[in-house]
Amino acid sequence: MTINPELLTTVRGLITQARQQAVRAVDAERVLLYWHIGRVILDEEQHGADRATYGSRLIKGLAAELQPQFGSGFSGRQLERYRQFYRTFPIASALRTQLSWTHYKTLISLDNTDKRAFYLAEAAKNNWSARQLER
Repeated sequence: MTINPELLTTVRGLITQARQQAVRAVDAERVLLYWHIGRVILDEEQHGADRATYGSRLIKGLAAELQPQFGSGFSGRQLERYRQFYRTFPIASALRTQLSWTHYKTLISLDNTDKRAFYLAEAAKNNWSARQLER
């Protein structure tokens, strides 16, 4: 049986589009997950008596418990990055769903808030890939 080439092109396009949307949805959820983890870590730290010491022990202890079960994305370094992410972007509704975690990792490394706001807006408006943002 011969398949109509237009039908095949349409179905391939639908599959590709659905896959891209699924990847974006998963990444948006991952960004929110990391934001929430950063929030609960910071909230817990602020209840500690000696913040600096407690925060360091908290992240190390949390990583020791989470990393064996969930992998390297929950190492001490990563948990610290999630905390920094929350501190840099404290309002979840202000997060841009079109930006991935890789975009946000690049943005939180910028110390200048004006620069960060500029690049955040440009990346979202122009649909920059994470590599384009890094450049």
